[in-house]
Amino acid sequence: MEQADRKTYLCIDLKSFFASVESVARGLDPFTTDLVVADPARGKGAICLAVTPSLKAKGVRNRCRLFEIPDSIEYIVALPRMKKYMEVSTRIYSLYLHYVCPEDIHVYSIDECFIDATQYLKMYRKTPREFAKMLMDAVMRATGIRSTAGIGTNLFLAKVALDVTAKHASDFIGELDEESFKQTMWHHRPITDIWNVGRGIAKRLEKMAIYDLYGVAHADEDYLYDVFGVNAEFLIDHAWGREPCTIADIHAYKSKSASISNGQILFEDYNFDDALIILQEMVDMLVLELVEKHLVCDSISLYIGYSDDDIKPTGGTHKIGVYTSSRAKIMKYFIDYYNKTTSRVHPIRRLNIGLNGLEPDTYATVDFFTDKKKEKKEKDLQSAILRIKDKYGKNAIMPAISYEDKATGRQRNGMIGGHASGEES
Repeated sequence: MEQADRKTYLCIDLKSFFASVESVARGLDPFTTDLVVADPARGKGAICLAVTPSLKAKGVRNRCRLFEIPDSIEYIVALPRMKKYMEVSTRIYSLYLHYVCPEDIHVYSIDECFIDATQYLKMYRKTPREFAKMLMDAVMRATGIRSTAGIGTNLFLAKVALDVTAKHASDFIGELDEESFKQTMWHHRPITDIWNVGRGIAKRLEKMAIYDLYGVAHADEDYLYDVFGVNAEFLIDHAWGREPCTIADIHAYKSKSASISNGQILFEDYNFDDALIILQEMVDMLVLELVEKHLVCDSISLYIGYSDDDIKPTGGTHKIGVYTSSRAKIMKYFIDYYNKTTSRVHPIRRLNIGLNGLEPDTYATVDFFTDKKKEKKEKDLQSAILRIKDKYGKNAIMPAISYEDKATGRQRNGMIGGHASGEES
């Protein structure tokens, strides 16, 4: 690559973001404070959404469950406050805008973003490392939250520099180009440390006696395409440190198919019948969103996760053959698919549902069997429910099933992302 065409990307991550926010709010240093963000009401099996760097240094892993933290460690449990974290994240994003234009930022998650720094290095007369440190210091001064950064000549290298090399750097900044990537990452193990290489991909590579990116880079490409299909292209590119996608490409991308989804991690183990209550609540919520946005769908997706991590999740995507926003129809499709795919003997802990293939409601299927009067009446009812909720709050009107003992809808209406919003009552 010619020097004039060389790009510089940053990937900045806010260290142990939720736990850092909670520590700073208490006037504590997350690097010396043992704190976890979790909902103790969910029992000892509750997942810790974040743990402070201090706890990580003692061997406590992120996303562990409370019972996995050794009894010898005393720690603070902070209830998740999603509204608070979103406010801090927005504040930090606004801070970045003091230095770079919005078209040069891609927000990857609530605590991580990519920045195309190419044109700003000359403007600020800084090296890539100095520019990254300037942004990290600005965040630290404004919020008390420390961050790490990866620098790369493409988005993939910036992300790998963040995930793998930055944690070993004294200044928490990692830096990679294609050549240094080959020298330092080709033989790195486990391969799952590399962005977008999950356990499923790693297991398939292992069957091919491939354990690192060097093995991928020097494997027979035709064989990789036989095993991974079109996804082999991304795997091969990344093995060589290549990534053609830019932030501009991401901003310009428009999905060919749209969907809406909802997911829930349950407070406790649910049996087959009780989880069906949750499913129906979630379907009701998504159908209301469908009606509110004047959309119809032509397929559904359902994924059920079990308490035992060794039990493979069940479900999948199911074409329903019509475009509809009818609650009655969509509910029936979900219940039938749930009955067909879900285990009746294993305790259930997670549900994810989606409505896919979205189109404007003018695409709604009308055939000989469609009761147009009945569907109009149902849609008018859904619209009335939306008006009531908009005026008086989400819990102003609820389906009868939400008053069952195992229902969670009323409680979840006061949450953000399935966790306490943090708003004062």
